[in-house]
Amino acid sequence: MGKKYRILIACALALAMVLPLAACGGSNVVIKSVADLDGKKIGVQLGTTGDIYAEDIKDATVERFQNGAAAVLALRQKNVDAVIIDDQPARVFATKNSDIVVLDEPFTVEEYAICVSKENAELTAKMNAAIAELKADGTLQSILDFYIGQEDGAAPYQSPAGITYPNGMLVMATNAEFPPYEFFDDSGAIAGIDPSFAKAICDKIGYDLRIDHMEFSSIITAVQTRRADFGAAGMTITEDRLLNIDFTDPYVTASQVVIVRK
Repeated sequence: MGKKYRILIACALALAMVLPLAACGGSNVVIKSVADLDGKKIGVQLGTTGDIYAEDIKDATVERFQNGAAAVLALRQKNVDAVIIDDQPARVFATKNSDIVVLDEPFTVEEYAICVSKENAELTAKMNAAIAELKADGTLQSILDFYIGQEDGAAPYQSPAGITYPNGMLVMATNAEFPPYEFFDDSGAIAGIDPSFAKAICDKIGYDLRIDHMEFSSIITAVQTRRADFGAAGMTITEDRLLNIDFTDPYVTASQVVIVRK
């Protein structure tokens, strides 16, 4: 066999080895800690704090998705190396998909609150008073026990019998793709921690509640333009968001975590 043909065969073999890797959508990157994220391809949900924080990872490429499920699917298909997302939704995804796991080390710790227009300070004050009462009387903890702790005897929130709504209706903007904070249940209704807690708050301050589902990245704009009265979607208080919107007092301390392939 001549030299020319040996070179051609060697090139063909090299190409055959490369093509399968390209076809599978990525390599088997091993990530065991937050420190291993440097230089990796990170999946996030557009507009979330995971999106914001991922920008600070050294030499990382950030891939943005409209919801957490799409980011997790990209991880499972090896199109990204890891996903940064809130802790409780991450654990729901990991429970449903045996090929992924949540790292023990949190990426960051944060607090969730309800966003309200800067022009509606009266509503913010009323909601803060209700939040304090619902924390003190155990209502918030009962909601968390039902959706997160899944403790024996825990039950979903129910409005008091005979309640009326003399103040009309409030519209809540959310993204119902973030279990257990908000999701569509088997009946097609929006359920979860935030809808339940928002209902309890509205009951306290004399309003009925309507919930509108939208992209997460649209929630703040909807509240700013008064298409919604408030937003609740596992939303973290950040300095950038405070430039455009007000927040109630926080009601949950949570964390951003990293999901990787096993």
